[in-house]
Amino acid sequence: METQKNKIGNWLKTSITARMLMVGILIIILIIPLSYIQSLIKERSLRQESVVNEINQKWGNEVVIYGPILKIPYKTYTKKLLSSNETKKVTKETIEHINYAYFFPEELYIKSEINPEVKQRGIYKTSVYKSSIKISGSYHKPDFTSIETSDKDVLWEKATIIIKTTNLKGINNQVEINLNNHNYNFVPKYEPQDINVYPKQLGLHKLETNYLKTEDLFSEIKQSFSINLNISGSKQFTIIPIGKETDLNVTSNWKTANFIGEFLPLNSDKITENGFNATWKVLHINRPFSQEYFKILPNLNEYAFGVNFMIPVDEYQKSERSAKYGFLVIALTFLVFFLIQSISKIPIHPFQYLMIGLALTMFYTLLISISEHSNFLKAYLIAGISVITLIVLYSKSILKTFKFPLFIGVSLIALYTFIYVIIQLENYALIVGSIGLFAILAIIMYASRKIDWNL
Repeated sequence: METQKNKIGNWLKTSITARMLMVGILIIILIIPLSYIQSLIKERSLRQESVVNEINQKWGNEVVIYGPILKIPYKTYTKKLLSSNETKKVTKETIEHINYAYFFPEELYIKSEINPEVKQRGIYKTSVYKSSIKISGSYHKPDFTSIETSDKDVLWEKATIIIKTTNLKGINNQVEINLNNHNYNFVPKYEPQDINVYPKQLGLHKLETNYLKTEDLFSEIKQSFSINLNISGSKQFTIIPIGKETDLNVTSNWKTANFIGEFLPLNSDKITENGFNATWKVLHINRPFSQEYFKILPNLNEYAFGVNFMIPVDEYQKSERSAKYGFLVIALTFLVFFLIQSISKIPIHPFQYLMIGLALTMFYTLLISISEHSNFLKAYLIAGISVITLIVLYSKSILKTFKFPLFIGVSLIALYTFIYVIIQLENYALIVGSIGLFAILAIIMYASRKIDWNL
């Protein structure tokens, strides 16, 4: 029995197969702390998002402007057959319904000056802004001929103008419209919202005027309007191009502008050293919706365009991508130690492999914690240098020589550099990664070609 135990012990100490099994088991065990690290990165990312949303909500959410839209009620009629049980006589009854027609402007010009600033809570930052918006344009006389409604069935005296926006809280002035030299104040109107149509974060609230003067609607010429709007917001500023011709001009001192939506600015010199001055021009032929709607005003949020002012925070995303390569780093590092052990016959205990593996996982906790207070490159360098130095010094105490720890240090530098390059690349990440892994495999095959695997 004692002899059998000695044989097993000697086999575990001297057999390459046994060492390979132990290394494989250790790699699988180290997947557990790696998964916890990935969960930590996700948790910190969600925390950052939560804090930013809280700051933005208190200051004022993103701004979407949908309007101004002319709203006019009109009458429609349906016939209903009624029968009497006593006389068996059938009569017709006309039922009157009130519907609403919505007319978009003929011309819509929006000029906005937006000056963002950075708000910070703890280690998290977000951009908020105050904006001065001038809206002008004109309407043509509304036309109901497409639905065959006569003028007598149009309630001209109950016409109003509405604006829809995502951000009532951020409005800083009394909003009014000057139409044909008459001023009309906007007041908020409650409008139940279908969550399936308007998600909570992009719900559009309605501002509506009192009834318009009929002379502002019956004129055959264009009816000009103007609106001044001061609003505080965050994240982004967008409009929906409802004018038959829509012109948008946005000027800002923000130097990292990100233009978003269905349409991009026309001017090539929009970015300057002091910020940006961007101009858009959208014609009705450029967008797939009409200038007038009857009964239902559609949700056109998907056609909004404008500027995104969010501070690009990709440290968590890069850390998460880096952690996905943790298994590869541990496996390749263990493989280097295994080859050194097999070639040099220097014994390495499984506990020493475990310490090296834990040191490699510490790289990711250092990376995420340092990147929250610095940029990703600096965090990557500090974490990488710290872990590589620790492993090289530990290897020196194990291997009792300088050349192998030096080789391990160079290998880890090359590996971490390779992973950093892949993280930075987007379009070429797959091809660079594939070529790099092929080169690593070729080097391992060459280095292991003389090992006697029958031991």
